[in-house]
Amino acid sequence: MDNRTNLDDYLAGLGISDADESNLPPPAPEAAATLPPGGTEEDPRAVLERFLHELVARIDPGLQVQVRETEDALEADISGENAARLAGRDGRTLGAIEVIAYAVLTKRAGRGDLRVRVDVGGFRKRQADTLTKLAERLAIQVAKSGEAHELQPMPAAERRVIHIALKENPDVMSESVGEGAARRLIIRPRHG
Repeated sequence: MDNRTNLDDYLAGLGISDADESNLPPPAPEAAATLPPGGTEEDPRAVLERFLHELVARIDPGLQVQVRETEDALEADISGENAARLAGRDGRTLGAIEVIAYAVLTKRAGRGDLRVRVDVGGFRKRQADTLTKLAERLAIQVAKSGEAHELQPMPAAERRVIHIALKENPDVMSESVGEGAARRLIIRPRHG
């Protein structure tokens, strides 16, 4: 049983800790962290870039990382010949990378208000395209039958893609129901 209780212990167990940083190649100049004037927290983008650079350097030095800021999130793209392998089965490894990246960002930059989205080899884009097509097919089915369709439980990011895809649809509406891992999406006919 794993009895490590804090983020530093988990990161050290993965080989990612402050003590191990001497073995890493130096980060790209644009990834260097900067401190805000008079503050102790690091720049969120720099924190995420450094973490992901260190992570992928340990997995495959041929991978590249690009991080960009949006209004409410930091989005990272990991690319390279073998990048798609980082997604893991059904995107589980990618999801774990996002969770750890968010935890590191919260701890080092104190920014729990920013979302972290990571894509590897275009996996998230392909997944979003597939979910959008599914939403469109189900919308037609629900509009024709007049009966609601309930999907299997899915992560918030996947539900969000479907909600966005159906937001402007005049015939159907979508809503999330349930709690935690059992939270799922229902597509209903839009009445009147």
